[in-house]
Amino acid sequence: QVQLVESGGGLVQPGGSLRLSCAASGSILSIYTMGWYRQAPGKQRELVAVIGSGGSTNYADSVKGRFTISRDNAKNTVSLQMNSLKPEDTAVYYCNLRQVLGSVLIYWGQGTQVTVSS
Repeated sequence: QVQLVESGGGLVQPGGSLRLSCAASGSILSIYTMGWYRQAPGKQRELVAVIGSGGSTNYADSVKGRFTISRDNAKNTVSLQMNSLKPEDTAVYYCNLRQVLGSVLIYWGQGTQVTVSS
């Protein structure tokens, strides 16, 4: 089993910045993908950014150039630096870890609220 604990959400004004962090613990393999997803009220959960064990990244078009994902493999942590935040970035942000052990195993954090409002 894998546990994910997020931190760093909150209220910020448009144009501001926030940094989300997620720490993974438990039965973590050497190769895995970590990422962030978000879900706004009335909408489906969507990918924000993911990063592989080798550092390859993928971002949603809506956050490219504003958000940066990074990871520390030694600490099993992933972070999301969010700059130039917009009201439409308001959502619950979920940390995600995906690894393969015979089948694909997917784990989720409890979510952290990000609210962008003046």
